[in-house]
Amino acid sequence: MVKAAFVGFGEVNTPKELIINKCRAAEEGLIGEGMELISVYPITDDYEEKDIKKAVETLRGKEFDTLILCVAGWIPTHAVVKVAEHFRDKPMVLFGLCGWIEGDRLVTTADQAGTSALRKTFYDLGYNFKYVYDIIGLPSRTKKVYDYALAASAAAKLRHARCGMAGYRDMNLYGTLYDGGSLKRVVGPEIETFEMLELFQRYEKITDAEKQAVVDECMSKWHFKKPANPESMKLAAGYYLACKEICDERGYEAISLKDVDGMKKLLGFPPAPVFMLLSDEAGLCTVPENDSLGSVTQLMVKYLTGQCAFYLEFYEFFTDRVLAGVPDYVPAEVTVDGVEVMPAAFGELSEGILNVSRVKPGKVTLCRLTSIDGEYYMHMVVGDAIAPRKWEEAGWTQPAPQLPGLEILLPDTEDFTDKVMCQHYVVSYGDNSEKIKNLCDILGIEII
Repeated sequence: MVKAAFVGFGEVNTPKELIINKCRAAEEGLIGEGMELISVYPITDDYEEKDIKKAVETLRGKEFDTLILCVAGWIPTHAVVKVAEHFRDKPMVLFGLCGWIEGDRLVTTADQAGTSALRKTFYDLGYNFKYVYDIIGLPSRTKKVYDYALAASAAAKLRHARCGMAGYRDMNLYGTLYDGGSLKRVVGPEIETFEMLELFQRYEKITDAEKQAVVDECMSKWHFKKPANPESMKLAAGYYLACKEICDERGYEAISLKDVDGMKKLLGFPPAPVFMLLSDEAGLCTVPENDSLGSVTQLMVKYLTGQCAFYLEFYEFFTDRVLAGVPDYVPAEVTVDGVEVMPAAFGELSEGILNVSRVKPGKVTLCRLTSIDGEYYMHMVVGDAIAPRKWEEAGWTQPAPQLPGLEILLPDTEDFTDKVMCQHYVVSYGDNSEKIKNLCDILGIEII
């Protein structure tokens, strides 16, 4: 639930019932969008400032992520600022209502006189805010207010979020590294590293009965195109339980594992089914190869959309599209016909359980958080994803599997590829660019 404070304003000489009715309609619209509100109105510019004091006392000590300052009519600037100043650390929405048509004439309470007097003042005072106003004859823009409040709630969650990282810097990659201090300062999450040894030690304590229960209750949902080695399935179940135990104990909402130089090389087991179980059964954001900022991007997108925020990596670029896929797994949530798997091996790596599910097409938003010279940016694009042509990655045992993937048509492929920040991008369905932009505005992250 998105929690916000709602303060409705109107000038002391405006008929009070008009202000109350307008504020109540806006309040009900926001609740209808899915918000939980702490409301106080009407707040006027009365000479003794009793209303201002009432608003501050009503909100003081309450938990909310956004302050909605609803201007239902002309209000002197000082009355709004004297409330807002007590909560200047909160993201705000300057929400101007509008007049109405009565017979053959337009009637107004000068709402936009109030908001236009306030907008630059808010900017000058350094408030973190969004300006939204209604227009006569059109539906109220409560959805815009909700989306910004949702972003504020996401920013609050990120401030205390924790990501788990088994091992560090898989394959000695550069693009998956991060700076802990600046990440904490700007975005908020803490990335905590634990050793692969701990994962192995916990795995050894998992009983055969516990492993078999996961095989019977969870992995039985998968469609096996070819039978898998029962021992491989138990290995996957055991490492899943060991990893989940760590995540549950430490409150991790996202997890990444040392994949190639860790699970595959040292433990002899490709972790694709482990990631599938962590995503589908434990509800965690998952990405391989110690991709730290990939994990953080996933949390940002998940908090905004409620989706699993899955990753894809790029295989080929074309003039009008990119081919993006994965050499291991996708969450069940994004599959067309459920999870399809098969045993397969790549190069010299041990045979594992490979996900070969078909991925849902549709409009998608691709994004990636990145850091350049200590400053954070979000690279983002909206495209149309279609089922890919027949393709394979060289090196798989023949007949080579059709890996999960999408061909994503972009408005300007070359502009996107000129700015590409990593092989991994986070994907969500729909045009979520406005939601992501709202969050980045609140965090002070530039969109590129």
